[in-house]
Amino acid sequence: MRLGDVSPKGRLRLDAAARYLQDIAADDGHDAIGAEADPWVVRRTTMHVVRFPVLRERITLTTWASGAGSRWAERRTSVVGERGGRIEAAALWVHVDLATGRPKRLSAEFWATYGDAVGGRTVHARLHHGDPPPGSTATAWPVRFADFDVLGHVNNAVYWAIVEELFDLRAPCTVTLEYRGGIDRGQAVSVVVAGDDLWVLAGGAVAATGRIEPPRLYSPTP
Repeated sequence: MRLGDVSPKGRLRLDAAARYLQDIAADDGHDAIGAEADPWVVRRTTMHVVRFPVLRERITLTTWASGAGSRWAERRTSVVGERGGRIEAAALWVHVDLATGRPKRLSAEFWATYGDAVGGRTVHARLHHGDPPPGSTATAWPVRFADFDVLGHVNNAVYWAIVEELFDLRAPCTVTLEYRGGIDRGQAVSVVVAGDDLWVLAGGAVAATGRIEPPRLYSPTP
């Protein structure tokens, strides 16, 4: 854990953890299925924080395919630190057609490589969070040049920075983000918070939702 990835108190921030998850997913995908690893977008990510890794703690990330549908797949990742830090994550990724932007069926290459790990487990792409409560007050959120990735959208890790800014996170905890749509350049972005729930609005429409949950039992194996 280095300076750029930890909070002022020295614990791993969840936006940094999200970048780790994104990078290891991309690296594993490219190693396994090559160009087929590119057209995927994250639909939902859950992080179960058992204990936050801290500054200078060395961590190991282990990732595997834990379930799939016809056009999407779930990837589990264990983040384990040498000093006891531990985060168990589950991310649902949708396979998309770059020409149309619509979901497309998982390829033969995917099943040949990940089929044994999936082991017949089925996951669903439906989202579970609702809309903001009626009459909610939205607060403007500034979007920076550095928040955009090569696709021209706000990177998924940036939403976790919003969680870090607005909630006092303490382990153990479970945090889930669901992504409904992207944030494009020029859109007005705002945030609604109600209790332990969060909504990120882009152009008045819900772009992502978040939920902080009490700790619960969790096994890294499906």
